[in-house]
Amino acid sequence: MDRIPFGIRRLDTTIGGGAPPGSVVLLSGHAGAGAREFMYTSAVMNGLAEGDPELFDLYYGDIDDRATAPEEVHYISFTSEARQVEREMSLAMDEEIVEESIENVEFHDLSPEFFRLSPVPREWYSEQTKSISELGQSQDRKGVPEALGDRLTKHGAGNVVVIDSIADLVGARNADLPFSDIPVLMKGLSRAAHEWGGLILVHVNNETLDDQQHGQLVDAADGTLLFEWESGGSARARTMIVQQFRGVLSRIEDENIVRFETEIGDAGFDISDVRKIR
Repeated sequence: MDRIPFGIRRLDTTIGGGAPPGSVVLLSGHAGAGAREFMYTSAVMNGLAEGDPELFDLYYGDIDDRATAPEEVHYISFTSEARQVEREMSLAMDEEIVEESIENVEFHDLSPEFFRLSPVPREWYSEQTKSISELGQSQDRKGVPEALGDRLTKHGAGNVVVIDSIADLVGARNADLPFSDIPVLMKGLSRAAHEWGGLILVHVNNETLDDQQHGQLVDAADGTLLFEWESGGSARARTMIVQQFRGVLSRIEDENIVRFETEIGDAGFDISDVRKIR
């Protein structure tokens, strides 16, 4: 395949059908500015292409001739279970879209690994109360890096994989993964993704990072989409900038596009207008 669609039609058509296979893309933004909605929309729309082609055609249209929808969509969360994410998705877009696509989005809940070393009570994140013998066995459970690596190695090839969210790892007092290891992990992921040929979307709230930390994550990714709030007069508007993206940024520059104006509607995240160099 030449491209993998993000699931946001106007963006996909602007950049030649979608992202180059083998890309690790950082979705970085302020809270509420659209990064999370972009992540939800990408997962749901790619799932909808398989789950309900007619509904997909209604909300997205035809996939570009240069692109191929992934066979599978995987959603990895460190802190949320599938039902919680599904509810949040339904708040960001038409509930029918979520219902028809969700069977084709496979969720991976890493909260047992994430909270294992934390003071959070086990019953808050584990659905089953374990016996003494099971609690002893759980001491050998893999840590977050190993669990994440297992999921990515198993499901990364040719598929869309969403990681929600690196900000959880940054804020965690987790001996498994200090921040200095996170850019290294992302660089290793980028190397592996080139072999897998899929599309990996990594979400982060950049308000949880200082400038140096954010720069390290940007440098480790193949592409970075930056989501911002822009104030003008009495209103705020959501915007998106392609900060850097190998194989994509040049196409945007050829169109003289400097910024995308975005909105959240029935189909989730969408591009409402583009700003060009005058």
